[in-house]
Amino acid sequence: MIALARKIGVYVITAWVAITVNFLLPRLMPGNPIQTMIGKLQGRVTPQMQKAIQLQFGMGLHQGLWSQYWSYWGQLFHGNLGQSITLSAPVSTVLGQTLPWTIGLLGVCTVISFVVGTLLGIALGWRRGSWLDGLLPVSTFFQAVPYFFLGTVLLLVFGSDLHWFPVLGNYQRGLTPGFNWAFLSSVVRYAELPGLTIVLSSIAGWMLGMRNMMVTTMDEDFVLVARAKGLPTRKVVTYAARNAILPSVANFSLAIGMVVSGALLVELVFNYPGVGNLLLQAVLEQDYPLLQGIFLVITLTVLAANLIADFVYVALDPRVRQEA
Repeated sequence: MIALARKIGVYVITAWVAITVNFLLPRLMPGNPIQTMIGKLQGRVTPQMQKAIQLQFGMGLHQGLWSQYWSYWGQLFHGNLGQSITLSAPVSTVLGQTLPWTIGLLGVCTVISFVVGTLLGIALGWRRGSWLDGLLPVSTFFQAVPYFFLGTVLLLVFGSDLHWFPVLGNYQRGLTPGFNWAFLSSVVRYAELPGLTIVLSSIAGWMLGMRNMMVTTMDEDFVLVARAKGLPTRKVVTYAARNAILPSVANFSLAIGMVVSGALLVELVFNYPGVGNLLLQAVLEQDYPLLQGIFLVITLTVLAANLIADFVYVALDPRVRQEA
């Protein structure tokens, strides 16, 4: 427990550093987002109007850096991430509307890739040298193809030419969002093609990693002893897989953490309204409050995913549990 408490302390310090860097970066970047916004307004902008806009977005206050820093922390504790300059809405509201789409698509696809790839990797490691090894070159080929190219090919072939899947967007226009069958089925339908792109591009990594760990684990002494004692094949594979899966758990925690950042290229190809698309828009428009909010959510998600992975490690590996 002392080791886990120490790790939690490390994560708290890491979160503080990440939030501090998140506060400083926009203030060190060149450009003035307020002037960019005013430049897009039609007509003459008076000094009074300019000051009102600056006060609205919290960038016109003549405060020292420390005062801004403590104000930033106070806003965070109250759930206030600022006001988006380009969207003229609270950042928390914008993220609340965008995150479910990214988590729903990329989160589900990441879990599917992990589960299917891990199970296939276990089978490949147990039956190494069999016909199942033919799956590796095929999956590796899809992983080597860039996201945007694979997504574009699938979009052109199965969307535009064969009309098997809808193209562009996240649900059929004209439907009212809500928990009803028509809307939910439309969401799933529109997510099938981008989801297939993500799964095909990422499943090879899980397969190859799990297979290599299974091949190594199958030569360990405890597996050889279990076989010599005549344990059923299912138990031997279970014991071996439980030890071989530990590195995959760490990689999975990182993959889950990066889900929030979104697969930018996939979202651009399929015009999917996820966090990746939102991040690109914020960068192009120099929307500092929105950038800060997105980076903060990504950072905290990655840290939380790694912390959960540490607890899973303790649950799966008795050696780690003994050290803790």
